[in-house]
Amino acid sequence: MSRKIGFIGMGQMATALAGGFVGAGKLAVADLYAYDLSAEAAQRFKTAVGGGTFCGSISEVSGKADVLFLCVKPQQMSSVIAELQQNAAALASKLIVTIAAGLPIRYFENAFASQLRIVRVMPNTPCLVGQAASGFSRGGKATEEDASIVRDLLETVGVAFELPEHLLDAVTGLSGSGPAFVYMMIEALADGGVKMGLPRAAALTLAAQTLKGSAEMVLKTGEHPGALKDKVTSPAGTTIAGVAELENRGLRGALIAAVEAAARRSAELGK
Repeated sequence: MSRKIGFIGMGQMATALAGGFVGAGKLAVADLYAYDLSAEAAQRFKTAVGGGTFCGSISEVSGKADVLFLCVKPQQMSSVIAELQQNAAALASKLIVTIAAGLPIRYFENAFASQLRIVRVMPNTPCLVGQAASGFSRGGKATEEDASIVRDLLETVGVAFELPEHLLDAVTGLSGSGPAFVYMMIEALADGGVKMGLPRAAALTLAAQTLKGSAEMVLKTGEHPGALKDKVTSPAGTTIAGVAELENRGLRGALIAAVEAAARRSAELGK
């Protein structure tokens, strides 16, 4: 039996998820339903995904979908909840997936007297290119099958780990905020190349490809990053000179502190 999936909110993340599900054959466009206040967002969504049914209300989407993704900003969630509460009984048979940052599962369970089968997901923006790193947690009513459904869907656009909810703040700090830290590293490496005479376009591509290739080496070989680093650092060579400078300037400590700060801020937002 085909699974009908609905999206409330049709922004970039919803578009990436829906496009990934359709592209991987996990979802037929005939079984895709979505709603957004913005007609422009809806059109971009349908164009990118290749179809789907644009519904006229939140209630219409929730009535048609078996799995309902809540993809609105946290500050918009209260109005979505208010409309969903008008037909709360029907939601008992649905699997609800929220990607709203900072809103804990208890926020939704309290709104619906703990009757929802809910899974909270923390994806990241590389979802847009099918390279997401996601963490997810399930509420008290969500089943092992529900977790399997969410994992199966998320893995069409990257990797996914089921974790206790209290660790989702750490996921936010690492993979949720992490792309920004990586973009800063790419920019800085490219600037270094430009400083040493490389054309800007070449330097940027070389920097981005270097990070991409290095990440693939970690994932594909299974070797520890430190071991891979050691293979590049010849005695008295160029790389060890650069590594020593990074250590002197505190690169490791800065990155650890950045993840910690982002995770703590995520926890604050959830209170």
